[in-house]
Amino acid sequence: MTADRVHLVRHGEVFNPDGVLYERLPGFGLSDRGRELAHAALDAVPHSSVTTLVVSPLQRTRESMQPWESATGLRATEDERVIEPWNEFRGLNLRGGRTILSRPDLWKFLVNPMRPSWGEAYSDIAERMLAAMRAAADAVDGGDVVIVSHQLPIWMAHLKLAGESLVHHPLKRRCSLSSVTSFDVRGDKLVEGAYWEPSNVASAVDGGAV
Repeated sequence: MTADRVHLVRHGEVFNPDGVLYERLPGFGLSDRGRELAHAALDAVPHSSVTTLVVSPLQRTRESMQPWESATGLRATEDERVIEPWNEFRGLNLRGGRTILSRPDLWKFLVNPMRPSWGEAYSDIAERMLAAMRAAADAVDGGDVVIVSHQLPIWMAHLKLAGESLVHHPLKRRCSLSSVTSFDVRGDKLVEGAYWEPSNVASAVDGGAV
């Protein structure tokens, strides 16, 4: 037996007044709006059907998981495989690319945008995410798995399972703050079934993702 569904939940809005790429840096927790969005994500999945919780170990995802733990009475398991990808531009405010143009020392990271050369390879992100999703699904007998993760890992899982190219433009990712991307478990396959996002997410500040 396996789970019936796997839901990938993105964390809520992060308190990031300097607009930096926060990557895996410590100290980036949710804003007040982020906590509201994290709670709103509960509307996407019936609490009674949730059988296991998995979370990235970073502060913003741990805080976004708290409403799920309170609603279900379950304790989330941390899994490094669903963490934010590493990125050479961590800690920088990229200012729409102007920072990179003014920093010749960063140009060496731009040699291959298809990989990409400035961070963890798209193929590696997809592989670890799918492994974590499958492991979580296979660890329970039925019900729903909720995994709180980050924008790029969730988008890589979507593209990989859809059979699409992993190379993409970051502004075209369909993965807003506290959104829920759901997959049906059909034997050895994961098939995307739905995408949901909070009604008030448009007013949130979505910056800092790798």
